Amino acid sequence: MGKWFKSGSPWIWMTSGAVSISLIAVLGLLLLIAWRGLSYFWPADIYQWEMKNQQGERYTLIGEIYDKEEVPTERLIAAGHKFDTEVGDNVTRYLVKTGNREFVGLDFRWILATDIISRSKPEDIAVIERSKNGDFYGYPIAIIEDGKRLTSQDIEADFESHIDRAVDLNEQALSLQKGVIGSINYELENLRLKARSYELDNALTDSRKAEIEAAKAKLNAEYLVVEKEFFALKTQAGRDAVVIRDMRGEEVTLKLDTILDVAYANRLSFIGKIGHWFVGVGKFVSDDPREANTEGGVFPAIFGTVFMVMLMAVIVTPFGVIAAIYLHEYAKKGPVTKMIRIAVINLAGVPSIVYGVFGLGFFVYMFGGTLDQLFYPEALPAPTFGSPGVIWSALTLAILTLPVVIVSTEEGLSRIPSSVRQGSLALGATKAETLWRIIIPMASPAIMTGLILAVARAAGEVAPLMLVGVVKLAPTLPIDMNFPFVHLERKFMHLGFHIYDVGFQSPNVEAARPLVYATSFLLVSVIVALNLTAIGVRNHLREKYRSLEH
Repeated sequence: MGKWFKSGSPWIWMTSGAVSISLIAVLGLLLLIAWRGLSYFWPADIYQWEMKNQQGERYTLIGEIYDKEEVPTERLIAAGHKFDTEVGDNVTRYLVKTGNREFVGLDFRWILATDIISRSKPEDIAVIERSKNGDFYGYPIAIIEDGKRLTSQDIEADFESHIDRAVDLNEQALSLQKGVIGSINYELENLRLKARSYELDNALTDSRKAEIEAAKAKLNAEYLVVEKEFFALKTQAGRDAVVIRDMRGEEVTLKLDTILDVAYANRLSFIGKIGHWFVGVGKFVSDDPREANTEGGVFPAIFGTVFMVMLMAVIVTPFGVIAAIYLHEYAKKGPVTKMIRIAVINLAGVPSIVYGVFGLGFFVYMFGGTLDQLFYPEALPAPTFGSPGVIWSALTLAILTLPVVIVSTEEGLSRIPSSVRQGSLALGATKAETLWRIIIPMASPAIMTGLILAVARAAGEVAPLMLVGVVKLAPTLPIDMNFPFVHLERKFMHLGFHIYDVGFQSPNVEAARPLVYATSFLLVSVIVALNLTAIGVRNHLREKYRSLEH
């Protein structure tokens, strides 16, 4: 036994065991997040309960079970609840999503198993997804087409066909609003700023004024035509309605232009539920958020996160590599260089919110404000670059992750044998040629390693972004079809901030909870995808320049 301990084998087993436990813990956490998030899109069974309240009155409740727990009977009795029969030490209670928010207030409620008289799963209960006021549960009984109530032999097929028509018209109207109407408004604003610029320079001549007014008149004429088409589409989308019998037994009329989809979850087969699950995940990834971010998708947040991280990578990589090359290849060893290296290492430990304050003060107010005064005076006092935006977020995170890239690149440079440099110089190459053709290619895997670490940290940072560019809802993306197509001054949405907003600022906590897990898993997936891409590039560079090492 003594020889075994002295051989060092116990430490090998202890180390491998610790690594295995850590990997299992990380994998378990990811699986938990994935399960809690992705199960949200699985179509749940819809129940109809016959209930009784404390006064003995009977009522009907329709909804899906979100959660359940065991509650001590004594606690319920202390809260004033009375039981008609004897119960055990604990009573099961269910958290039920009832929907129909405009008629029942909150769309979640707790019910006790002891208050349930009966429970069933009718196959003709419809789950109606709406653009506002959440889901609606009930029985479709009639279609109202252009003000006339239709008698239908197949109400479900007619309902779905009318929904498809309304959704298609709404999508056309939205495309028109974001496309042509948005472009016309953008051009009108540019014309206003152009006229204002001429006024500030005392250069607004009659010919220029007439030219601008003619352009405005042309755009306004185009706008009136498109606006008429837009309202015609919206009117057609809102032409029809559906009559639903809800859990109160009353008939409710819902306009079809607010309905996005309908599903009959109780009659779906397992294969049908899988298909519905994929559709739900696809909508979550591709749609815009709605209802204070508690419903809809997260596409603007995905786009903003990836765009900001890629912009940050483009900024931080050249600066980090140049700084590392100077420190390792050109700077003389001495107290100044040593202090610079210590400062770079210490920068990695500065709290990220401090970088956010620095970015707000230096980039936004000082640098951005100066740009506004020099190049965009016509827009003042409304700021252009003098307010938080995606460019300032990328620059702030570039400074935050700069030490990682510098240290990683320096380590890669130090691993290159000095004989390689001396051999290149001996063959007549200049130092610049040696760096460009030999040293940097050999150090490129280490550069990519630093970039991978920088991307992993930047994609998950939230605190500095809250000060320098991220917002709860961004009306437009940083990239569109309006010149110059890339708008770096715009604010953007971010998955990390979206998680914070949904989890801690949502007015509907129960509805937001699954979305927190789903968005967290999506953020991890985006980071993994970015890192895997960078790792693939690094491995390709490593194989490409392996011959230089020999």
